[in-house]
Amino acid sequence: IIEAVAPKPEDTIIEIGPGRGALTERLVESGARVIAIELDRDFVPILREKFAGQENFKVLEDDALQIDFNSLISNNSTFDIRHSKLVANLPYYISTAILQRLAEQREGFSELVLMFQKEVVDRITAEPGNSDRGFLTVLVEASFETEKLFDVPPAAFQPAPKVWSSVVRLKPKQADISDFDHFRNVLSLSFSQKRKTIFNNLKPHFTNAPRSLSDAGIDPSRRAETLTLDEWITLTTRLRD
Repeated sequence: IIEAVAPKPEDTIIEIGPGRGALTERLVESGARVIAIELDRDFVPILREKFAGQENFKVLEDDALQIDFNSLISNNSTFDIRHSKLVANLPYYISTAILQRLAEQREGFSELVLMFQKEVVDRITAEPGNSDRGFLTVLVEASFETEKLFDVPPAAFQPAPKVWSSVVRLKPKQADISDFDHFRNVLSLSFSQKRKTIFNNLKPHFTNAPRSLSDAGIDPSRRAETLTLDEWITLTTRLRD
């Protein structure tokens, strides 16, 4: 993970969930400014003691699902968007929520290096037609350039979990989406019942669904997981018209 992050003295790195600070230690040693966000109050004093006297380290007892990342980094006097990174080892149960939040606030980062359960990374990197492709896949695809880096076996952790993990690099991008909330809403509705066709999922919510699908050149009998990002962007634009 350290090799993937490649921390440098000019970097500002936000780490979510540092725990006892094993990864944090390597980040701090690089000379980068490290801002750790830890929700578990038992770990916060451990981190403060471990990195006492380190001027390039700060720990915040806070919830990553509630924090305003844009404010956090813009209030940092050393902030430079070209050198701002986020690193995290994230539990399965917050994966969807944290990815949505990071997609909303991605402008402040040059890149994110994240570890999830392998199942989550398989989902967010699934190609059109793959049954793993869903709401989260398209949302991430619209917000980031995604690169799966490597898998991590259970034996790499103590105690060892029952599942493999994967590390992914996300680089923020600006897709041609004028109304991101509308885009996200259409995705959510379209994937709400994956066994239904996209038309059947949309018609209760959009009276112009038949015309919009036709104008976008999308067969109404297709299922949501078969659409490409470009097709989603075209369709959501048509549905708003």
